[in-house]
Amino acid sequence: MTNSSISLEDVAKLIGAEIVGDPDARVISLGTLRAAEQGDLTHLSNNAYKKYLPSTRASAVILEKKEVGDCPTNALVVNNPKQAFAKASHLFVKTKSLEKNFVHQSAVVPDDAQVGKEVHIASNVVIGSNALIGSESYIHANTVMGDRVKIGQETVIMPNVTIYDDVVIGDRTTVHSGAVIGADGFGFEPSEGSLSEPVAQIGGVQIGNDVSIGACTCIDCGAIDDTVVGNGVKIDNQVQVGHNCIIGDNTIICGQVGIVGSTTIGRNCILAGGVGIGGAAPIELCDGVVVSAKATITQSILLPGLYSGVAPYMEHKKWLRNSRRYKDLDALFKRVKSLEKK
Repeated sequence: MTNSSISLEDVAKLIGAEIVGDPDARVISLGTLRAAEQGDLTHLSNNAYKKYLPSTRASAVILEKKEVGDCPTNALVVNNPKQAFAKASHLFVKTKSLEKNFVHQSAVVPDDAQVGKEVHIASNVVIGSNALIGSESYIHANTVMGDRVKIGQETVIMPNVTIYDDVVIGDRTTVHSGAVIGADGFGFEPSEGSLSEPVAQIGGVQIGNDVSIGACTCIDCGAIDDTVVGNGVKIDNQVQVGHNCIIGDNTIICGQVGIVGSTTIGRNCILAGGVGIGGAAPIELCDGVVVSAKATITQSILLPGLYSGVAPYMEHKKWLRNSRRYKDLDALFKRVKSLEKK
């Protein structure tokens, strides 16, 4: 991470690119293909922006080999420009240098807490009893961590995060501001004629390595077993993960998704913005499921693929009948067409 210029040769080594042009040319920032200026690095990964390539003012463009002929400047040729640009982007992050081996005088750190080497604990942080913070981690201002919380190495907790008792967070994970991890799951047993009986939530939360948790996201603790978020999972802002959910490795969950408790989501899944998962029985999504924006999932999905659709609101029994018939609509259509030919 730097604020100084970087040679194209160094960028190419990082992303595994072939240079077409001057390897000594230097870039100092990132830009879009349309708005980039001299000194910017940009990329072409979507044909919708191809029309801006011949007139770009960028100093270098990451692109596929087939686009080199239309590129008026230095080119970094790769097979996957979008992925390569994502990797190169980290070279240009401007970060504020924070003092290591630092505990602000206003922070509350009990004697039985274990704090690793080169940790930064900012102002007004409160750390619970028997907590553990791994080396080279950063705990930003106003964060509250409960008892027996474990934070891995090189993990960043941004300001104003609340982490309840017994939460475990792995290495190289980032938790953004306003997130709440480990709050009670929404467990109430309705009781006729009286108040609903709350169900004690005695499980914890386990979050793996290389995870990103967005701002104002809530991950509830398990009712009995732990809620589990696997390695490499990326969760956007304002996501609700209910109690006892299990989210598989490398799954991506976009903003404003709501996941009912006891849902199991496989590895390498994608839930687009606003997806709702809920139903009477525990729901399972197998590995490799992609759900488009605003879709509502009320049953398990046991085959990988792309799923879409939102059912209209109606009386529940009628909705169940229509839902079953809708699934058979394609087969019914083919049957009618077959009958018409006779």
